[in-house]
Amino acid sequence: MNVRSLPGWKTRFHTLCLMLLVAVAAGTAAVPATAQEGTGAPVTEAVPAGPVAAPADATAEAAADAVAGEEAAAGEEAALDSGDTAWMLTSTLLVLLMIVPGLALFYGGLVRSKNVLSVLSQVLVVASLVIVLWSFYGYSAVFTEGNAFFGSFAEKSFLKGIGVETLSGSIPELLFVAFQSTFAAITTALIVGAFAERIKFKAVLLFSVLWFTFSYVPMAHIVWGGGYLAELGAIDFAGGTVVHINAGVAGLVGAYFVGKRLGYGQVALKPHNVPFTFIGAALLWVGWFGFNAGSAVAADGTAALAFINTILATSAAVVGWTAVEALTKGKPSALGAASGAVAGLVGITPACGTVGPLGAIVVGLAAGVVCVWGVTGLKRLLNVDDTADVFGVHGIGGIVGAILTGVFTAPSLGGTGEADFSIASQVWIQVVSVGFTILWCAVVTAVALLLTRVVFGLRVSEDAEREGLDIASHGESAYEL
Repeated sequence: MNVRSLPGWKTRFHTLCLMLLVAVAAGTAAVPATAQEGTGAPVTEAVPAGPVAAPADATAEAAADAVAGEEAAAGEEAALDSGDTAWMLTSTLLVLLMIVPGLALFYGGLVRSKNVLSVLSQVLVVASLVIVLWSFYGYSAVFTEGNAFFGSFAEKSFLKGIGVETLSGSIPELLFVAFQSTFAAITTALIVGAFAERIKFKAVLLFSVLWFTFSYVPMAHIVWGGGYLAELGAIDFAGGTVVHINAGVAGLVGAYFVGKRLGYGQVALKPHNVPFTFIGAALLWVGWFGFNAGSAVAADGTAALAFINTILATSAAVVGWTAVEALTKGKPSALGAASGAVAGLVGITPACGTVGPLGAIVVGLAAGVVCVWGVTGLKRLLNVDDTADVFGVHGIGGIVGAILTGVFTAPSLGGTGEADFSIASQVWIQVVSVGFTILWCAVVTAVALLLTRVVFGLRVSEDAEREGLDIASHGESAYEL
């Protein structure tokens, strides 16, 4: 059937996608399984239980036995596990693979040839800058006790008090710091794809510092560090709100502030190298196993559940995106399949450790289908030039995944929720967490961009944009013809 010959199909498709997204958001407990449950405020070296006062009629020997038993239990709980440590070393490396070369190649292929080096540079330098800031104050402000929005910026600043013997659960705390640094790095680097090809390099760096400090750090504490949403009972196993909605909304706001590329809507601004993007998506999928399964912070059954869910949801999303393209355009594209893979990975991120395998397939399929609309119909409705569709894939996919987490975590649907799990209650909590993330991020991003505009300005000159940022900003060219 030639769908293109059916009058009004685009309007009906856009309407259907919008209705689906609204229905998901309004869907009908609270399971306090916050994202990376095992990564809550780290436990440092075990403190042996203090002496237990024996009852008046207990013998001294019985009291000594009780104390020894408690000390042994505390020591066992804090013992380093070599299997967990090996897995977390691997997971950290896998997440780093997602950034460079994964994300860099994915974005690099989507821009024009005259801007590819600028995007590669922005991804690498922004990620590196954030990792350094994470060790200075980010880790401390997220994973120490504080208030509902921030931990202490000073308690573990510059990794103070963390040594080679210090443990976070069953792994070295230094390893936990490294693992979490890659999350902060990729989240901030994701944003640059939204305003690629026209923003000043120094503006990107200043904005990244401000946004990391006042959007990523508090959101990570709010969800994973025992803050407001953690107390509320929001489920975000590996970063649906903290990473994807956060970065997606920032990209949308950033694209509005920086403005459209010259010629946008008038001439075709095509990706210069789809194979780059395809390879980048493949590397992202491989690295995402560290992202999702690594968030269990252990080599255990939860990691295995997150692992298989990452396979299934991504595959379902590829099938969903490809099917929609085949029906609506007549021809499925390689770029669409690669984008579908990323959409599925985004959608399953908050749910991977709490939903069952069949639930993961539904989440992935929904994310793939809805994100097609996110980068087509919704993008036109918003009238925004989001170069790499950061909001359409990460923002929309994150919203779909976060809300459906509240549905498929239910044990009746194969999830790991408690026996008294309430879908209606949890979905409402998930909706609140999504709304809170959107509002917080939008406000912080707008303020950060305004400050950056005052200090450096945001956009390169028209001449520089026409010449290309590779030469104008970096003095080099990717392709010498």
